[in-house]
Amino acid sequence: MKAIAAREAKNRFGVLIDAAQREPVAIEKHGRAVAVMMSVEEYRKIKLERLRKEVNQGLNELDNGEYIAIERGHLQSLFADLRASGDARRVAGD
Repeated sequence: MKAIAAREAKNRFGVLIDAAQREPVAIEKHGRAVAVMMSVEEYRKIKLERLRKEVNQGLNELDNGEYIAIERGHLQSLFADLRASGDARRVAGD
């Protein structure tokens, strides 16, 4: 992953946006990575993969007879992500 200093990112924001379309770019402050800029497509892919893992973990726990308490807000967030993905069946890997 490429890295860029925060000051340079600020001064060359257009270049940073272009670079982030090709690959994630770490933004560093005082030599330490503090943020990552990436394309929307890459972000959505990562978010969907995380959601897919959570759903599959839940399905495995149900198959094994394990039941866990889940907060209503977290469940609503998961369903919102499912709806936003456009195809809820894709989330479970079907």
